[in-house]
Amino acid sequence: MFDPNIPATNAEATSAMFRGQFNGLKDLIDAIQTIGSATVDGVNTLPPGEAATVTLGVSGGTLHFTFGIPQGQDGSSGNDGAEGPPFAAAVVDAVNTLPAGEPATVDSTFDGSTVHLTFGIPQGQDGLPFANAVVDAVNTLPSGEPATVESTFDGSTVHLTFGIPQGADGGDGMDGPPFASAVVDSVDTLSPGDQATVESTFDGSTVHLTFGIPAGYDGASGSDGAPGEVSLQQLEDAISGSSANSNGVDTLGMVVSEPPTQAEVQQIADKLDELINALRR
Repeated sequence: MFDPNIPATNAEATSAMFRGQFNGLKDLIDAIQTIGSATVDGVNTLPPGEAATVTLGVSGGTLHFTFGIPQGQDGSSGNDGAEGPPFAAAVVDAVNTLPAGEPATVDSTFDGSTVHLTFGIPQGQDGLPFANAVVDAVNTLPSGEPATVESTFDGSTVHLTFGIPQGADGGDGMDGPPFASAVVDSVDTLSPGDQATVESTFDGSTVHLTFGIPAGYDGASGSDGAPGEVSLQQLEDAISGSSANSNGVDTLGMVVSEPPTQAEVQQIADKLDELINALRR
């Protein structure tokens, strides 16, 4: 290994000493990298007035440069240019979608009469997640206007308001087919105060109707009617004495044989006839 302190002052010089120093120098020379190429890794713009910079490094035999160049000071305004040729139209040739976060761009060319434009529009950043969407309103627009939709986001819900143009007035339709009869399929009773309704369908020859008729409100109580032919007291007196009609019928007071005889059965039948005749009025 090379030692810059050898030989010391007034030291005895030997061949071994010099051989070691020469070999150390050779090792240092061999370790020096050989530069085979150079590349510029970057050129950065610095603010006006700053000093230019350069950074370099060596990697794998390649010299790497990075420059810092200050931009110039704003120059004075130039003279107005000559009036350009007129153009008849402007045409958008393309609209390209750029990655989110990039600046919007526009390129223009002029072919002598038409300005050609190509726009670059960055897509928006991903929005916040939302739990649901609510339609706040659907408004009717005049016929012929374009449909619209407005949206707002309150942090969890997307609120939508639609504008839908009504259709243009249609022309007169063709005469409908004749019908032979009309049939009332049903009449339903609605609650008092409801609007009366009617639904109709046509099966090609017969009109079918379904009516909904609201019931009337309860009327006021009427006055008492005239007294009947029999008073309540007369009716109660007649009912209270009706059970005495059977008092004249004696009980049988008999024991029926087993099996009953014809005479015993006849005696029971006669007693029933007597009871029925007593209960008649």
